[in-house]
Amino acid sequence: MRILHAADLHLDSPLSSLPAPQAAQRRRELRDIPHRLAQLARAEGADVVLLGGDLLDADRVYPQSIQAMAQALGELSIPVFIAPGNHDPYTPQSPYAAASWPDNVHIFSTPQMEAVELPQLDAVIHGCAFPAPHREDSPLSGYTVARDGRLHILCLHGEVAPTGRYAPILPGQLGATGAHYAALGHVHRCSGLQREGETYWAYPGCPEGRGFDEVGEKGCLLVDVTHQGTTARFVPLCCRKYRIQEVDVDNLSQTLAQMEYSEDLVRLTVTGQAETPPALPALTQLAAPHFFYVEFADATTLPQTLWQRAGEDSLTGLFLRTMWEKLQQASPEEQHRLILATRFGLAALEGEEDIRP
Repeated sequence: MRILHAADLHLDSPLSSLPAPQAAQRRRELRDIPHRLAQLARAEGADVVLLGGDLLDADRVYPQSIQAMAQALGELSIPVFIAPGNHDPYTPQSPYAAASWPDNVHIFSTPQMEAVELPQLDAVIHGCAFPAPHREDSPLSGYTVARDGRLHILCLHGEVAPTGRYAPILPGQLGATGAHYAALGHVHRCSGLQREGETYWAYPGCPEGRGFDEVGEKGCLLVDVTHQGTTARFVPLCCRKYRIQEVDVDNLSQTLAQMEYSEDLVRLTVTGQAETPPALPALTQLAAPHFFYVEFADATTLPQTLWQRAGEDSLTGLFLRTMWEKLQQASPEEQHRLILATRFGLAALEGEEDIRP
């Protein structure tokens, strides 16, 4: 049996970190994901589509998004299963309950696992739904499938963890079910095919990144399940990628001059040593025509010679020693803020005096 496994579409995400035109374009591209999934299912000869929840971002979903998803899934001649997650729980007011869905689409509606038989595939799909934005109980607690010679597939939203607020799936529970494959949703990074006992499982990740915490290629999984074993293949599906690229401050002008247009969303992190922080707004304005979206981050450090003043018996020396100690214990993100604070602090301490050694 061939499964197209996707999850975490997050349709109608506000994408408030982007300027309005780019945010609107990205929402249109997210809305097109179900159509792309349907095209892929037909092209690859999928027997069933499993969607592991968080297809919608929240209650603020637009009717055209629901209509586009229902139409795309309804055009398929194969069964489609949806397991609502924490962002799109199944409630009497949710679009899953209120909207009209094609006959080939089955939406799990209870927090308890239920089974749907597919005689034409000699298979059974087992799944459940989030009834609210959080659920701390484990949906697979004590759950097992029948040993009846059929293929048994799980479809649910949850976190593989000992505890949690998002339907935790405890160690050993996946293998204990006896299922052949578990199609999971919730984690936005593709896990690759995993195995616990005789049960294979995976997170496909999200099909489109929505921020710089979701960088790189995004897509879905094509999974082939047999009684002899399971294989999975990642298929890229995203229109654009979020990328983070480092640029040395000494090569900044040359790098900007040589840029070619990119459809991606890019964060250029300026590295190297600089006595004054780079002018990020001016750099962004200069680079903007070369990208669908671009932003800059300052990761430059103060020249090493400047830190040598930490040995001075002065207020400047005391300040530098204090900041240096904080830097050694800070995370990379905190280090960037501390370096900026050091610059501001030195400027305040030295006034208009040239602080270079």
